[in-house]
Amino acid sequence: MDKIIKILVRFYPVFLKGLGGTLWLAAATVLFGTVLGLVIAILRMSRIRVFNAAAGVYIEILRGTPILLQLYFFWLMLPKIMPFQMSDTAAILVALIINASAYISEIIRAGIAAVDPGQWEAARSLGLSETNMMRKIILPQAVKNILPALCNEFIAEVKGTSLASVFFIPELTTSYRTVQSTTFLSIQPLLIAGMIYLFVTTVLSWAVRRMERRLKASD
Repeated sequence: MDKIIKILVRFYPVFLKGLGGTLWLAAATVLFGTVLGLVIAILRMSRIRVFNAAAGVYIEILRGTPILLQLYFFWLMLPKIMPFQMSDTAAILVALIINASAYISEIIRAGIAAVDPGQWEAARSLGLSETNMMRKIILPQAVKNILPALCNEFIAEVKGTSLASVFFIPELTTSYRTVQSTTFLSIQPLLIAGMIYLFVTTVLSWAVRRMERRLKASD
């Protein structure tokens, strides 16, 4: 226990910097993954078979292959095909966003499908176009169904971004590896990183549960 306290006192700036990197990666992944996921969800719900099938293949590939494999793929591929120089952090972030978009698209699709069918019929009876119907009526109501699941996806990404440490991207698990290589101690820094992850995810989970209760109360 004494060693844990000493390491924490000495290296807390390293762990805080890593935590900041983890939260930034998770937030950027969910934010841009939501934008891309919305597009994929709309294509998946399209009546045009080509769009529907392409979105389905996209989702199945990303959900059916290991995320670490995807990270390696984009890490190796993107710097070669891009016309500009791309950092390792940018390549890994793109990979995380694309991976998350597949899961978020299904969250959005389920949230839209949960909207009362009567709302669809009412919107069509008003003569609204598909775009206006989705933007003005369906999506605002689907947000209540989507938001808690998106918050849970953020919690999952807080833990999932630890894979970025394989590529030495600045985040919490990378901070553990930095402290471990400096102190030649493995267990104590690992416990500190684990406790930080546990604290953050517990607080976020509590916040999500509270938000869900408020959303249910407002129905």
